[in-house]
Amino acid sequence: MSVDVPTSGKAGTTRFGRVAAALLASQFGVYVAIITPLQLLLTLRLVGITGSSGAATNAFGVATGLAAIVVLVVTPVAGRISDLAAFALGRRRTWILFGALTGATALVVLGQADAVWQVVLLWCLAKALFSFQQASTTAVLADQVPAERRGLASGLLGLVIPFAPMLGLIVVNQLPPGSALQWQVVAAIAAAGGVVAVLLIREGRPERRPIAPGGLGELLKSFWLDPRRYPAFGWAWLVRFLITATYAAGSYVSLYLIQRFGVGQAEVGGLVLIWSVVNVPAAIIGSLGCGYLSDVLRRQKPFVIASAAIGVVSMALLAFAPSLTVVFVAAGVLGLGMGMFLAVDMAMCVRVLPDGANAGKDLGIVNIANMLPQSLVPLVAPLLLALGGYTAFFGFLALLGIAGALAVRRVPEVGQEGGAPGVAPLRRA
Repeated sequence: MSVDVPTSGKAGTTRFGRVAAALLASQFGVYVAIITPLQLLLTLRLVGITGSSGAATNAFGVATGLAAIVVLVVTPVAGRISDLAAFALGRRRTWILFGALTGATALVVLGQADAVWQVVLLWCLAKALFSFQQASTTAVLADQVPAERRGLASGLLGLVIPFAPMLGLIVVNQLPPGSALQWQVVAAIAAAGGVVAVLLIREGRPERRPIAPGGLGELLKSFWLDPRRYPAFGWAWLVRFLITATYAAGSYVSLYLIQRFGVGQAEVGGLVLIWSVVNVPAAIIGSLGCGYLSDVLRRQKPFVIASAAIGVVSMALLAFAPSLTVVFVAAGVLGLGMGMFLAVDMAMCVRVLPDGANAGKDLGIVNIANMLPQSLVPLVAPLLLALGGYTAFFGFLALLGIAGALAVRRVPEVGQEGGAPGVAPLRRA
């Protein structure tokens, strides 16, 4: 069996300004779709269904934990399909559009759910569908962005991660709290981002390529990248997972405000918005500044280590915050560190991919490290809160950040990939 994949060449290359705009549009839609619900809408929906913040906390953990398992399975598969199963629209554009439109549909239905099991099922489905869009979007960066500009592109994409949910929160806070209309508006933004990206990206004419040249067994084995064979990739994946887990604290902010400071349902949306308004400008400074500097200096690891250290400081502030003022200071510190990390993280992962021809599948595996913490952190939160409250919760996340700073020492620096086993140069497609 064979499928269509684009040939390399001029026709398949989008100029940098255009591809950067496409990446931003798609990334914006994805993160409005998955972070706005994590920060606010899922909490409001579950509190409305269960009638208590305690029951909502447990339900939130179940929904996000199961979604994490779904993402673990679907994301590399989505990337592999993006590498191989192309239609006339293109191997990346097809799946960006598919993920955006079907994921948006799942969000619309979720906004009308009236039982916890429905919320859990639909959230898992939405995360799975948006995995197709996310895997294909990051593959476009590997396919079409030249190596010398990946730091800037990574910084721009990193900027979207805090910026998109802030704008999403601004919009949904103008609507009735907990209403289906909030979900519908988020879905519309997500769909629009995918459509805009597809209109901007250019891809080459497809050619026939076997979907499983070595048989089904070889296809299944291709989803496992042995870290002993590809150590640079394995360490980069681990760094991304650990430090992203530290910064996933932001997904718990609404429940944190309700439980730690007694904030009411009607007020929590406004306070989460303030959190984002403080967080995002700091992230912009960290992301754009460090993305540019990393390209100029041809260094990435110092920025990763610095971002981990700043993340630890923000976790300490949240763990012992005596007032909302300190919480918002922590939001700014968190944003600065997150921006620094996101500025170089994707560029670092792209550098150490094992095989440029399968960038979609391999970056799908990379995206697991980005998406899992957003779901796993709320899953383990109830246990940590029961053991030691928010001090234990944020303290645990700080330890993960420290571990990430230690792990990055095993990743080769820019220009040193040639001496690292299992690293292959990316080919432009």
